[in-house]
Amino acid sequence: MTVYFIGAGPGDPELITVKALRLIKQCPIILYAGSLVPREIFAEVEDTADSIIDTASIHLDEIIAHIETAHKAGKDVARVHSGDPSLYGAIGEQIRRLEQLDIDYEIIPGVTATSASAAWLGKELTLSGVSQTIIMTRYEGKTPFPERERLPALAASGATLAIHLGVTRIHKIVEELIPHYGEDCPVAVCYRTSWPDQDKVIGTLKNIVEKVREKKFTRTSLILVGHVLGTDEFRDSYLYDENKAHVYRPKVKPIEARTVDNASAHPVLKK
Repeated sequence: MTVYFIGAGPGDPELITVKALRLIKQCPIILYAGSLVPREIFAEVEDTADSIIDTASIHLDEIIAHIETAHKAGKDVARVHSGDPSLYGAIGEQIRRLEQLDIDYEIIPGVTATSASAAWLGKELTLSGVSQTIIMTRYEGKTPFPERERLPALAASGATLAIHLGVTRIHKIVEELIPHYGEDCPVAVCYRTSWPDQDKVIGTLKNIVEKVREKKFTRTSLILVGHVLGTDEFRDSYLYDENKAHVYRPKVKPIEARTVDNASAHPVLKK
């Protein structure tokens, strides 16, 4: 049997890959993070799966016990996480246990909250001459951070930031970012992106704290920071520039005009 760590996307049941949905239909045992994964994803297998278990209220040992039971029965397991399981999915400790138990596993990537939020905002997060780097991080809380990864160190790059799990400390985030980005830097805070109750607020580092508090966002929010969110001053990329050749679009040389020399009846190039 195999345990499939499946990315279900940010919330919209349609933002799931074809492969992920196929495996969910294929696996008789489904374990899913019910606090962040909509039950609607399993609509087609509600009556056919052996069991669909919400793991939001159980701990790691219990999750592994369910997997061990499935392993003994030779039944594949769909372990369904929100977004992409490789980002803040807490799959590392599960994988470590599976390797100790010699249980096969495979990771199926999913749509991230960052991608879905950028789409909702109608923004490209990498603009020529503005920012070519996106840093996905989380604000420091219970999990200890190395000094090199604390927010001021990351902000020194000036890159576009996607900050998870920080909305309750947004006042601290703003304090740490203003010296690097300036008060006028655009900020978007996206709450439960792609869910039916999704909401967002757009502002700057100067006023975003007030706007977030008016919305009363206290969880499940992604904070996007960067000048790419609010500028029309950027260069066209070279990708579609007619004057920039690349391997898929070689530069075409001008075609030379041809005339015919009647005396010799041979074509003569006219330059």
